[in-house]
Amino acid sequence: MKITVVAVGKLKERFWTDACAEYAKRLQAFATVKLVEVPDRDPAKFGGEDSARALEGKGVLAAIPERSHVILLDIGGTERSSEEIAERLDGLMTRGTSNITFVIGGSCGVSQDVRARADERLSFGRITLPHNLARVVLLEQVYRAFKIMRGEPYHK
Repeated sequence: MKITVVAVGKLKERFWTDACAEYAKRLQAFATVKLVEVPDRDPAKFGGEDSARALEGKGVLAAIPERSHVILLDIGGTERSSEEIAERLDGLMTRGTSNITFVIGGSCGVSQDVRARADERLSFGRITLPHNLARVVLLEQVYRAFKIMRGEPYHK
């Protein structure tokens, strides 16, 4: 199994990078994990939000591996419990999906091209999370999903 996380923006603070690195390390027992950061674009410098989103979108699309199942993190997506995330990932793997990419957009959202490329959308609820925190929560939930699938102690 290959898991790719494509995120717009760079983690700047060490506590975010440390948290992501810890969950990525834990996930290596279950999957090959690749974290890809796409540069975020300042709308004021790139002709507005639409232009910034389009530029970020090109970077996101270029970072998605071929034949990958793409799950876009989106506040309007399907809300799933930890058990349901595990069930969904298990179902994808059972049907032969060996490459899953999660996409976390920038502060202006994602382009229509990225939205169109997504095979599904996942929401962590109706709250807005900072992108750095969304990345940590995503990695933790994917790790938790694998622990649930294996029946291993972690999930309570």
